Amino acid sequence: MNSVPSNTRGLTQLKQPDFYSLKLEPAYLHPRYWLTWAGLGLLRLSALLPLGVSRFVGATYGWLFFLLNRKRRRIARTNLGMCFPDLNHRQRERLLRRHFVLTGQSYIDLGFLAWASRSRLERKISIVGLENLRLQLGHGKNVILLAPHCVGINFGTVIAKEHDQFSMFKPARNSLLNWLINKARMRFGCRLLMRKQGMRPVVRALQQGMIFYYIPDEDFGPGRSVFAPFFGVQTATLATLGRLTDVTDAAVLPFFVSLLPAGRGYQVTMGAALEDFPTGDRNKDATRMNQVLEASIYEMPAQYMWTLKLFKTRPDNGRSPYS
Repeated sequence: MNSVPSNTRGLTQLKQPDFYSLKLEPAYLHPRYWLTWAGLGLLRLSALLPLGVSRFVGATYGWLFFLLNRKRRRIARTNLGMCFPDLNHRQRERLLRRHFVLTGQSYIDLGFLAWASRSRLERKISIVGLENLRLQLGHGKNVILLAPHCVGINFGTVIAKEHDQFSMFKPARNSLLNWLINKARMRFGCRLLMRKQGMRPVVRALQQGMIFYYIPDEDFGPGRSVFAPFFGVQTATLATLGRLTDVTDAAVLPFFVSLLPAGRGYQVTMGAALEDFPTGDRNKDATRMNQVLEASIYEMPAQYMWTLKLFKTRPDNGRSPYS
């Protein structure tokens, strides 16, 4: 195990959070999973191909996804129209198509992350800004990596090879597919908590010196959210980060995972820790968080997960733009 910051060494004897356990269940042999097994077999074979070749397969899959999934195409088109009103129709459509191609490539890359050799994976994932992480750990700070939902998000768990890391996930409906996705996420030793477990185990893991890989930019409804601007749109935004940072004395580092072209792999980028954060004001802290996420997305807008219903909850119970 990696060492923990000096200000949390005394807490390592606390009870470990109940992390997800990766295991194949006998129930997965049921016929309802056979089609999923066939898909997993193809992903396993794709991991044997040069990454440039498997990316071609992924691009083809992305085009099929674009052509056949009308629902996700409509959601993404709505999001792009709201977030990039200054782009003309042709520019937004080009961005939309590029996003689906990259999404297809990232899906195929799950096989690469799950089954490629460790040495091959490490050659294809570069880390930029590691000194920012080491600086905070050296000062005894707990660390939260603040990341937007992007197509390469699962490759951000590579940080677990540098220091103990954990993240949260919402289980997929297909349990066997869930096993594959989490196998990929845990490849470098990242630990996982289910979202339904709440924030108590998150606080405990941070206090024990683990790095929290935090991806907050989904619409979780009005209950735990405040409305803060995101690409100029008032967005239901989790107000958790400021309080979590305060309670655990954590440094927040902007974090982004880029899918690189031409089979070059992925680049993981960590920025310097946020200054003057948190402020104690839920709205100001939520706005600051969204500004950090925006700045990352603007670098590679086609790689953001535009197929999420980002603006489903509207102020004053307004009508969802996806209705």
